[in-house]
Amino acid sequence: QVQLVESGGGLVQAGGSLRLSCAASGRTFSTYHMGWFRQAPGKEREFVAAINWSGGSNYYADSVTGRFTISRDNAKNTVFLQMNSLKPEDTAVYYCAATVHWGAIATRLRNNYAGWGQGTQVTVSS
Repeated sequence: QVQLVESGGGLVQAGGSLRLSCAASGRTFSTYHMGWFRQAPGKEREFVAAINWSGGSNYYADSVTGRFTISRDNAKNTVFLQMNSLKPEDTAVYYCAATVHWGAIATRLRNNYAGWGQGTQVTVSS
């Protein structure tokens, strides 16, 4: 079982960038696909991006395609989310989680994930 800790959030102006990190404990990190989700106040937690175990394949939500990039470093047990051209509507708590499911639909389903971290707040001012 993997345990996850997110970091890197903060306050940024619209158009700015942030890089989130998700550090995993446990020796099985490289066997999991990883995902980022976010939850804005009063809204459900939504899919942002996912990356497969090797880092060779990924999926993105339409709302972040072209602006966000997910990557991973299995040697450091860490997954990243580079966020560029941030918008006020990107404001949310961002979470990472692990999954054994892969595919365009499976990776978007919150219930397919486990090991949720505590989240990191991202606030984008206009």
